[in-house]
Amino acid sequence: MVYIMSNFPSDTGTRILRFTTRGLIPDYRVEQWEAHNARALIPLDIRTIDGRPMHSEETNLHLPSMRLARVFGTSQIVERSEKFINDNPTGMMAIFFATEGDSFFFDRGGHVSLRPGQALLYDADQPFLRGFNHGFRENVLTISKERFRDVAPRSGLKLPMVFEFGPGGSPAEQALGRLVKTTLHRLQLTHVTSTDLPLPGGEDKVISLLGPILGSSPNTEASLFSLARSYIDLHLTNRHLTPQEIAAAAGVSERHLSRIFSAEGTTVGRYILNRRLTFAHEALTSGQQDALPVSEIGFRYGFASPSHFGRTYRERFGMTPLQARRESQQNTHPS
Repeated sequence: MVYIMSNFPSDTGTRILRFTTRGLIPDYRVEQWEAHNARALIPLDIRTIDGRPMHSEETNLHLPSMRLARVFGTSQIVERSEKFINDNPTGMMAIFFATEGDSFFFDRGGHVSLRPGQALLYDADQPFLRGFNHGFRENVLTISKERFRDVAPRSGLKLPMVFEFGPGGSPAEQALGRLVKTTLHRLQLTHVTSTDLPLPGGEDKVISLLGPILGSSPNTEASLFSLARSYIDLHLTNRHLTPQEIAAAAGVSERHLSRIFSAEGTTVGRYILNRRLTFAHEALTSGQQDALPVSEIGFRYGFASPSHFGRTYRERFGMTPLQARRESQQNTHPS
């Protein structure tokens, strides 16, 4: 069967898709599941293992050169044979982050078993077969090969590549797992919008984290700064976020972290504050969170009190949060 993959979205926005087999006639679930994956993630030849009705769900986020997915499914086998690939090329590299349930992976070189906390990187246009004997959950990240070449080692990669993204992983591996997980978790929230996503410059963050993972770039000061920034952006809602916690996530001492930020012309505390103000400003002026009180927006982005939010916001933007919201509303709906 030949599937027509949807094109990557334009650089001007994101696209969110959702799918569930709930409510579908059992005999048509596999067919619909295949069709959704062809449109939203990777075209696959899918079959069940035990003959029972399939249950699957998927939430997808499309970015200009990347796609993310949160996947749940009952026992099944997914395959991309050589003939299937010829009919359904993707032009993508794929990383599968196992979060629940064991799985197996076969390619021409042999087989790999994957357990929760491990990720597997592979070329989606090389033949493979994956199997899940029981229910599973995973996060998936696909990257266009054109973008992947920016960070791939010149000496090439031995695929499949398996790495830990849990406590046993390197700072970059853990940070990439957190970035994907947190982004997809926010997609599960009701009425989520693109302004709610922790991904300004998100594709660049992924690439900067992949460098140390692939061995194409060591943990330079620049990559450590990127690690720290990624961690901060993913934890802005934590009012108790500390330099000690950020340093531990980046795998450096607090003193080293301070030097890294100083070299960039800022401090850890100042950077956190500016990021909180930036996210809050976007929420106030986008028009998509007008139902939320101003104080609630401040609280959501880690400000301890309305007075602290109002004072620092005015220092940064020259007006109060409420004034910024009203000005944005007037510009959007002039009288």
